[in-house]
Amino acid sequence: MPEYRRAFVPGGTFFFTVVTANRQRILTTPRAIDFLKHATLQTQARWPFTIDASVILPDHLHAIWTLPKGDFDFSMRWGYLKKTFTKAWLAERLPTQRVSASQQRDRRAGVWQRRFWEHTIRDERDMNAHHDYIHFNPVKHGLATCPHAWPHSTFEKAVRETRYDADWCCSCGDRRAKAPTFDEIAAFAME
Repeated sequence: MPEYRRAFVPGGTFFFTVVTANRQRILTTPRAIDFLKHATLQTQARWPFTIDASVILPDHLHAIWTLPKGDFDFSMRWGYLKKTFTKAWLAERLPTQRVSASQQRDRRAGVWQRRFWEHTIRDERDMNAHHDYIHFNPVKHGLATCPHAWPHSTFEKAVRETRYDADWCCSCGDRRAKAPTFDEIAAFAME
């Protein structure tokens, strides 16, 4: 069995990919969005962190979080967030994926994949590349024609903070937007 090692960077900034069980396409339903918001707020109330960027797609989400100075435990936060979401999901008797007997013993519920992927943001260039990846992801997956057209991301916040122009990578009307390149991001992190 492989040994998983998580990053140990107190007060660090991290990029995450979190995926649903068997890639079930549930996360952009109105109930799921409500559950994610509630679970995130509950998690932040217990263990503060800043959400620098995020996008929610039907079967996965990406986020950049910054932890408080001296704190490195993003795993605890993701565990609690996923557990809180799952409890709400199950309470509404919403669809789950079949789980094996061993998964049941591990208290898996068929909502999330067991683990998540993380990457430590190294510098401003790395941060910018991951912001671009997050905000362009709905276009990459064919869910929207432009980053501004996807409602489940922090793109509008990034525009307000002047990280992007409102028409960044926009292909509305007759425009032909040039897609950003993500050569600096590990290929296996791209979902």
